[in-house]
Amino acid sequence: MSMFKIFDVSGSAASAQTQRLNIVASNVANADTVAGPDGQAYKARHVVFQSLLMGEATSAGVQVSQVIESQNEGRKVHDPKHPAADAAGYVTYSNVNPIEEMVDMISASRSYQNNVEVMNTAKGLLLKTLQMGQS
Repeated sequence: MSMFKIFDVSGSAASAQTQRLNIVASNVANADTVAGPDGQAYKARHVVFQSLLMGEATSAGVQVSQVIESQNEGRKVHDPKHPAADAAGYVTYSNVNPIEEMVDMISASRSYQNNVEVMNTAKGLLLKTLQMGQS
């Protein structure tokens, strides 16, 4: 395996974590939204990763294979005076759990940082190898 493949692996993983962070940001932004005119509240989204195998045509790495919506029920709050309340007086909020989203954000951020560190370490090793050849 070429040393340069390390950049493909870490680069694809960092890109996938960036997409994960964007989804988490969207979830957090919609955590307190209520059901729209169609009666459906925002549903939390999560990324599904897929590994890329090493071969002739493809390189190794990771990618986001799909973004799925959570099927959990939205939070219902009894507030008959709210304009979005249903006939029984309940308002349906999104099913986003802000605590889970913050944990997911920290995990994605750490994973991104680790992949950047792998690329920096590989760069340093390649530079050291070149310096050894100059001696």
